[in-house]
Amino acid sequence: MKAYYHLPGLFEFYELYKLFLKLYREHREYFYDWCEIGSIYGAPADCLWGGGRVGFGDEKPENIAALLNEYGISARLTFSNSLIKEEHLSDKKCNELCKLFEKGRTKNGIIIYSDLLLDHIKDNYPGFYFVSSTTKVITDFEGFEQELDRKDYAYVVPDFRLNKEFEKLNKLAPEKKRKTEFLCNECCAYECKARKECYENVSRKSLGENCKDHICISSGAERGYRFSEAMKNPAFIGTDDILNVYMPNGFSDFKIEGRGLGSAVNLEFLLYYMTRPEYWLKVREEIYLDSMLDLF
Repeated sequence: MKAYYHLPGLFEFYELYKLFLKLYREHREYFYDWCEIGSIYGAPADCLWGGGRVGFGDEKPENIAALLNEYGISARLTFSNSLIKEEHLSDKKCNELCKLFEKGRTKNGIIIYSDLLLDHIKDNYPGFYFVSSTTKVITDFEGFEQELDRKDYAYVVPDFRLNKEFEKLNKLAPEKKRKTEFLCNECCAYECKARKECYENVSRKSLGENCKDHICISSGAERGYRFSEAMKNPAFIGTDDILNVYMPNGFSDFKIEGRGLGSAVNLEFLLYYMTRPEYWLKVREEIYLDSMLDLF
């Protein structure tokens, strides 16, 4: 059994992945043999159907599709806007992305919230698989199981606060365990009550609405994302947890957040979750010394 990581920044970190994937293929000995890259997810800047985080990548979609085809890695379009209406379904840019990514060397996916958008993509671009987005903020275990029962979804990402519900998680049927994808490194406060409101604000911005920024009032929010702080979160899933708790109990899929962060922070995720510690410096040097990559 292997762990499959779903990595952030399909559009945002093209230059980083162009270097990292080359290293990953040519020097597989640098990396743990118990894990693989399951997918890379994201959405470009000004993406109407986008959600979760406001995308900022401006790399040509054709280049991104070609890169992931070269390495046989699944691309996931993050179309998790929760406020989609009928008039948004005809958006040219998003439909063109679907046409481009529908067919690839490896089957590509859509991370989705809206049932209206789900039906539109199923009807017009049947080549995708679908992932139920964590932006639904499914914190009730019964609701999570109901989402797992939906045949539309190949994977379901529950709210991170269900990560440690082991008594219930371990009782899931094997097929439901295979559909479960855990969000590992969330730094949002465990007690946060405004998570859905935060995601809705992003959806409004993606639709071009003139709205105020959502201001997080959680303790420490003013400092921004820090991996060292995320590791203290009660829901954090580290490599020891994956190897010794989740995988032995039949869970294999793990999502790493980080689309809204810089390349340097995301490199730290790739080192921690995938790279053997004795090669961390080697991988850092290979990537830092490439003058074409803006790490910050």
